[in-house]
Amino acid sequence: MQNKPQLSFWQIWNMSFGFLGIQFGWGLQLANMSPIYKYLGAEEANLPYLWLAGPMTGLLIQPIVGAMSDRTWTRLGRRRPYFLIGAILASISLILMPNSSALWMAAGLLWILDASINITMEPFRAFVADNLPEEQRTLGFVMQSFFIGVGQTLANALPFILTALGVVGIMQSGIPYSTLIAFIVGALFFLIAVLWTVFTSNEYPPEDMEAFRAKQREGNVVNSIFREIVEAVKDMPTTMKQLAVVQFFTWFALPCMWQFYGLTVAQTVFGAVDEKTNPELFKQGTEWGGLSFAVYNVVCFLIAFAIPWLANSTSRKTVHFICLTLGGLGLISTAFASNPYFLWVGMAGVGVAWASILSMPYVLLAGAIRPERMGVYMGVFNLFIVIPQIVMSFLIPQIYDGLLGGKPLNVVILGGISLLLAAASVFIVKDVGQMKLESDEEIAVPSGTVVGGVDL
Repeated sequence: MQNKPQLSFWQIWNMSFGFLGIQFGWGLQLANMSPIYKYLGAEEANLPYLWLAGPMTGLLIQPIVGAMSDRTWTRLGRRRPYFLIGAILASISLILMPNSSALWMAAGLLWILDASINITMEPFRAFVADNLPEEQRTLGFVMQSFFIGVGQTLANALPFILTALGVVGIMQSGIPYSTLIAFIVGALFFLIAVLWTVFTSNEYPPEDMEAFRAKQREGNVVNSIFREIVEAVKDMPTTMKQLAVVQFFTWFALPCMWQFYGLTVAQTVFGAVDEKTNPELFKQGTEWGGLSFAVYNVVCFLIAFAIPWLANSTSRKTVHFICLTLGGLGLISTAFASNPYFLWVGMAGVGVAWASILSMPYVLLAGAIRPERMGVYMGVFNLFIVIPQIVMSFLIPQIYDGLLGGKPLNVVILGGISLLLAAASVFIVKDVGQMKLESDEEIAVPSGTVVGGVDL
């Protein structure tokens, strides 16, 4: 076991900076894909099917990339080659997306975009766990939450800002020029931010290089990787199984918001029947939905660095429970929005939840798994993110016109209820990493030790 030294604030900043670009790409997708699909002729009830690219590529790619990166060592290290390859492919897809001339083209490009983002993003989680000692991991994952908030804020607000600056007009497909320019800017942000992390960060080499090289030379690498994934699932730590319940309700809720919130704002607050009957109101409403997403991301990065202090003052589980509860109530409050600005109150609650969702589950998980299997388990953990999204994608179209009354608002409310269920299930989780820290503190806590980013 390597005795990892504590890193400085700026070293942790550099190793997390790539998340700014990744989340700029995600943010553009989350706020704009449903409107893009609608402009290209999609039916509302079928939107979840068209969004399947994200969870399906995550299901297929993240565990494989995690296991592969565990076996990789190059001049760029273990995780960074995947950052670079994914960033290049994702940037190209972002440029092509708003130029889609047909629904099938946009749906196909989303599969390529999401696959590329997953190649880049999965190793980032393991990268933090690889490089930081246990007492700094909360700060490391919270730093990622900060950049996620910043990146998605910029992405969500950009089309609205471009329109306010005078960018007008639409392409032949009906997609606004403001969306086109935003995606081009996002492609540049994505690549530059990931390159920053690649060239300003280092990685620890394998402890036993000879054994590592022998593992690399195994005959059938593909079979070995799949066998490793299967073994990881069979040997899954108890904490990981418990977190699976929390993650299911959390990640069922989030696509309910991402896919239907902009449409909800356009219909219930701005009064647009649809994109054809009231095109200007629909554009204003969906852009305001994106701006509201920016609000929750602003709250996310403002509160991100308070989370280590709160977790240290109470517990990681308590913080996650409170944050998820605020998020659920925030989504439900959309039903009471009488004007556009009231929406921001609910989005503030979602922002608090989002900051915790992006950090606390990974902190809870990292303390319960062995370092040499960090990559594969971070990949397997992604199953608990993508499976609930897949369930949502197949369930919502079946109940949309019936149980949900054909209203986007009711999908958003269902997401809020699901977040409250996620909050309630936090209490079944056993925080092994916190128990280790408390055990160490009972023996001795040197003056000046940093726990979760807070000086003791």
